[in-house]
Amino acid sequence: MFAEFAFPIFERAIKEYHVIDDVYQPVQNPYEKGSIEYLLYAKNWVDTVQWHYEDIIRDPQIDPIAALDLKRKIDASNQVRTDMVEYIDSYFLQKYADVQVKAEAKINTESPAWAIDRLSILALKIYHMNEEATRAEATPEHRAKCQEKLNVLLDQKNDMFTSISQLIEDIENGDKYMKVYKQMKMYNDEELNPVLYQNKK
Repeated sequence: MFAEFAFPIFERAIKEYHVIDDVYQPVQNPYEKGSIEYLLYAKNWVDTVQWHYEDIIRDPQIDPIAALDLKRKIDASNQVRTDMVEYIDSYFLQKYADVQVKAEAKINTESPAWAIDRLSILALKIYHMNEEATRAEATPEHRAKCQEKLNVLLDQKNDMFTSISQLIEDIENGDKYMKVYKQMKMYNDEELNPVLYQNKK
């Protein structure tokens, strides 16, 4: 049950980030470097930092220069997130490299790691929606509305546990096969972004 294995690691990263709650704090990954646990913790930490970047940049009073710097941090963070998803997919590719794929096997619309990426974001939504549902200074109406949303998110978590488990089981059994595409993000590439390569002239 990989999703059930990953989710507490995501929750730990979120909880430990919020001890200081600063986007510039260094990550203190508690897992052995090179392990899948280490990678999952690091992945969610990046997601958590970016979540707060996105909050900060929406401040209507933000200094334009600071906003531009933050936008570049978000771009860089997106690239790191994508790279980490590909590392997680490499873990699955290696793990199931010897599976005999059935002739009638089908391909899935997303790889296991991209599903895990969505689960990581869902863990953040649950954490922050729970904060709102229990915020003492909020109105009862606000807390009740947020609790309703939290219930939906928790239901979604259970559905994702099931669907990710089914996908991985299908791959293990050869009923589905993985085909991973390297994400060809263009905006950070000096050879592909016209603004960047025209400025090199």
